[in-house]
Amino acid sequence: MTMKRNTRTILEELNFLYKDKNKNAIIESRAIHIIDSAINLVNTIYEHYDSETASELERRLLNSIRGQDNKKFIRSIRKADDHEA
Repeated sequence: MTMKRNTRTILEELNFLYKDKNKNAIIESRAIHIIDSAINLVNTIYEHYDSETASELERRLLNSIRGQDNKKFIRSIRKADDHEA
């Protein structure tokens, strides 16, 4: 009768910790880039549209992210451009 080994070696444990930290670092890095890009986008929107339209586009952007549907924001941008033309 053989006993199943339930313990990990030190190397396995270190490897597990490294993967977890690496995954967290990747997520953190991507989040920083995405948030910075979103901030820059919102600033650009406010530079190019009147206050009321910019506020609406900012709201639509956040709703598109929340709803995971970029088409909603794209429609809003196109609609705003049509009104300005």
